[in-house]
Amino acid sequence: MKLTIRQRKLANTIPVLEVVPRESRNDLLPLIIYYHGWQSAKELVLTQGRKLAQEGFRVILPDAVNHGDRRQDMTKIPSLTFWQSIHTNLFEFGSIVNHFQKQGLADDRLAVGGVSMGGITTCALLTHHPEIKVAACVMGSPKPVNYRERIFKHAEELGRFYPHDYKSLLSWVPEYDLSLKPDTLGDRPVLFWHGTDDRIVPYNDVAEFVGENPRANLTFIQEEEKHLVRGHTMDKITEYFVNEMGKI
Repeated sequence: MKLTIRQRKLANTIPVLEVVPRESRNDLLPLIIYYHGWQSAKELVLTQGRKLAQEGFRVILPDAVNHGDRRQDMTKIPSLTFWQSIHTNLFEFGSIVNHFQKQGLADDRLAVGGVSMGGITTCALLTHHPEIKVAACVMGSPKPVNYRERIFKHAEELGRFYPHDYKSLLSWVPEYDLSLKPDTLGDRPVLFWHGTDDRIVPYNDVAEFVGENPRANLTFIQEEEKHLVRGHTMDKITEYFVNEMGKI
C-alpha cells in the first residue's frame, strides 16, 4: 500500500506529520494520534506511523512544544521543559482531533498512543477524554506523580536548584494521574509495553499499576529491554490497534 505523508501546521502552531493510505487520504478513516518521546521529534516515530497507516488508519504525529520544529534551548531548571511539553500536549489534543473531524476526515473511532514522554501523555489523556477508544502506552507511565517525585529527588541529590514551590507549580499533575483515577478507564482497552531493564522511566510503576487494576481491560507486554523500541515491538503495537479498533 502506498502512503501519503503530509506536513501540516494545525491551529497555526502545532506541526504534525499526517500519515495516511494514499488512495483513501481524503476519506473518513479511524484516527490515531501518536506522541514522540523526550528530546525526540515526530520524525522519530514515523516508522510506527507508517506501520499503522499501512493498516488503514489516519495517523497524526505531533511535535511536542520544545521539540522538533518547535525546538528551543532546554532550561536547566529541573523538569520544567519536560512537564511543560506534556502539559501543552494535553492542551492541544482536542484541537488536533477537532481539526480532522471538522474536515470530515475523522469520526469517533479515535485512538492515542505514544513513546516515553508520549506514553505519559497518553495515560494522562485517558483521565479526561472518554472519547478515546483505544490507547497504547509504550515505555511511559500511568503514575506521573511518582515520576515527578523521582525527578525532584534526583535534582536534590545532585544539588541542583529547583523552585521552592516546585510541587505547587506542578499541582496539575495529580489531576492527570491515571493511577489515582483508574475508574476513568472504564472498559477501554489499553496496551502497556515496557522493558524490564528500563532505567529512564521505571518499569515497576507500570507493573504495579497493572497489578493494582486486575479488572481493567489492560494488556501488558514486558521484554528484557532498556529504554528502546525495536521493530518487532512496533509490529505488536500495530497489531494491537488493528485488533482493538476493529471491534469498534
